[in-house]
Amino acid sequence: MSATTLPGDLGARRPGVRGTRTEELQTRLAEAIVTGRLKPGAALDEVQIAAEYAVSRTPVREALRQLSASGLVEIRPHRGAVVAKPDHAQLRDMFAVMGELEALSAGLSAAQMNRAERAALEELHGSMAVLVRAGDLDAYSAANIAFHVSIYRGSHNSYLAELASATRRRLAPFRRAQFEGRDRLTRSHHEHSLVVQAILRADSARAAAAMRDHIGLSARAWDDLARATTEAT
Repeated sequence: MSATTLPGDLGARRPGVRGTRTEELQTRLAEAIVTGRLKPGAALDEVQIAAEYAVSRTPVREALRQLSASGLVEIRPHRGAVVAKPDHAQLRDMFAVMGELEALSAGLSAAQMNRAERAALEELHGSMAVLVRAGDLDAYSAANIAFHVSIYRGSHNSYLAELASATRRRLAPFRRAQFEGRDRLTRSHHEHSLVVQAILRADSARAAAAMRDHIGLSARAWDDLARATTEAT
């Protein structure tokens, strides 16, 4: 790996608790993997990564462990970590479950959100239009997380919110990668509009259907990106 492949000085960028450094390092490595900058089978040397990101080996080791749980990294006993090739069948299964959890959240939000929560969701969605026009992938990705989390919370079902959040974290690297597909930001925002409109109208059935379609389209966008990446290699 080179410094250009894995940019940053993570220690200088984000001083603070080790957990924060681990999370950002995990995100950086995941992005490098799902966008093809790190190829399947590439070695992930803890010492080299720690040096390039100006962190100790402890957050590197933890970031690799978490990426292993998501299927992006394979940790081989006594042989170190390598970039794994994602299992597309398993990924499709995860997206299917994510779609149902998100659909249930949206349906409940349409019925359960109070006036302030609906107004906040509408305002957040409106602010994301600016990011789409600017093509600001990083800011849109962050706002997208806030958008979906607000719907989990709006369901007023803490266990559902916990399950949905856990599944979203597992899929986060793949969801971010699919935003880089052609016109995907614009389509994502339009799909969000359908969900928001249904929630504001307290139409649970339509909100659930719109969200299920949105996650399904996200899954197909990932499949398209994965195929394009495979064909290019």
